[in-house]
Amino acid sequence: MHHGLKNFVAISALAAGIGLPTAAHAGGFYLQEQSVRGAGRAFSGEVADTGAPSLWWNPAAIGGLDEIEGHFAISAIRPKGDIENINTLIVRPAQEPAPVGGQQSSADPIENGVLPSGAIAAPINERLSVGLAVTSPYSFTTNYDADSWVRYTADKTKLRTYDIQPSVAYMITPELSVGAALNIEYADASLSNALPNLSPLLPDGHQELKGNGWDIGWSAGMQYRSGPVTLGAAYKSAIDHDLSGTLTTTGLVAPLDTQNGEIKTNATFSTPWQASVGARVAVTPRLTLNAQAVRFGWSEFDAIRLGDPINAAIPENYRDTWSFAGGFDYAVSPKWTVRGGIQHDQTPTRNDERDARVPDSNRWNFAAGTSYAVSPGFTVDAAFNYIAFKDAPINRTTAAYAGTGAQTPILVDGEVRNASAMVFSLGGRFKF
Repeated sequence: MHHGLKNFVAISALAAGIGLPTAAHAGGFYLQEQSVRGAGRAFSGEVADTGAPSLWWNPAAIGGLDEIEGHFAISAIRPKGDIENINTLIVRPAQEPAPVGGQQSSADPIENGVLPSGAIAAPINERLSVGLAVTSPYSFTTNYDADSWVRYTADKTKLRTYDIQPSVAYMITPELSVGAALNIEYADASLSNALPNLSPLLPDGHQELKGNGWDIGWSAGMQYRSGPVTLGAAYKSAIDHDLSGTLTTTGLVAPLDTQNGEIKTNATFSTPWQASVGARVAVTPRLTLNAQAVRFGWSEFDAIRLGDPINAAIPENYRDTWSFAGGFDYAVSPKWTVRGGIQHDQTPTRNDERDARVPDSNRWNFAAGTSYAVSPGFTVDAAFNYIAFKDAPINRTTAAYAGTGAQTPILVDGEVRNASAMVFSLGGRFKF
C-alpha cells in the first residue's frame, strides 16, 4: 500500500494541475495576447500580417524588411466566473457517500494577471531578415479557498512559460516570403490540492508539486503578397515538456501518515501544435478585411506521463479544436487607425471529463482597438477584448489513493457559470 499510495499522490497532483487554462484568452491553456494590434481585431489577421508584431504567428511575417522594427505589449487580464457545486460526494472506505462539504461556490478562482510580450526584427539584406520574439504562451495563476468544495482536485496553481523564438525569413520572390523559427521554452509549475484523511472528523492533508524545465519546438510559415491581398499559412509544432521537481505531502494521519514527506519525480506532457491560415484584403485604400482559422492539435495533450519512481500515466483525452476569427482595420487618417473583430474558439476539454482545474468552455471574443502614429518611427496601440464563456459542467470523477485499501472516490458534480473576462492591452511599435 505504501508505494501505491505515494504514486497516486504524485499522479493526482500533476494530472489535476498541469492542464488548467487561463479561461480568458484562447481554448485550453493557450494565451494568444502576443500583439496589441492583433488583440484589437480579435486575432483575425496575424498569420497574414507583416512585421515584428506578427512574428509569433508566422516567422515569414518579417520577410522583406527594409529597416529595424519591433513591438512591445502588455495585457491586463480580468477574469470572472463562479465554480458552483451541485451534488459532489466523497466516498470514504466503508462509509456511505457523503456531501463533500466546504464552500459551495467559488467566485473568481482565476487570478487577475499581467502578460508582457515583445519582438524585434532586422533586415540582413533586401531578401533576408532575422528576428526574435519573447512571449509567455501558457501562463496562469488560480487560487481556490482551502475549504472550497473543489479542494480535493484544485487548490493553488501557478504555471509560467517563457518562449524565446529566434526566427529567419527569406523573400524567394518579391511576392513570396518563407520563414522558420525555433521555440525555446521554459516552463515552471507549482500546484497543490487537499487530501482527505479517512475520518471526516479530521482536517485534510495537503500536497504540493513543483517542477521546471527547458524544452524546444519549431515554427515555419509562408506569405504571398500581391497588391491588396496577403495570404499566410504557418505551423507551430507541439512541444514535449519534461518537468523535474518535488512532491511534498503533509497533514496525513495514521494509517496514511507514512506518505508525509518529499519525493523527487518528473513528468512529461505535450502542448499542442497549431496550423493557421489567413488573409488580409485591402478592399479600399482605408479599409482592410481580415480572416483567420486555426486548427489546434490539443490531442497531443492526451496524457501526463510520470517517470521514476512513479512510472505511470494519467489520461487527459483533450480533443483537437478550431478557432475562427474575422475583423477589420480602418485608417481614419494617415496617423489614426481603428479596428475590430470577433473570434469563436472551441474548448479542448470534453463535457464528460472536465474538472475544477480546467473550468474551460467554448467562448466568443469581441474586440476593439486603435493605433496612433506619434511619429514616423513610433506608433501607440491599444485594445480591449471581452470574452464570454458558455456555462459548462464540471463532472470528472477522481479518487484519492486509487488502487489501495484507502481508495476514496470524489464524485464531482458541479458547473462553471457566468464566466467572462476583460483584457486591456497597451503597446507600441517602432521602426528605425
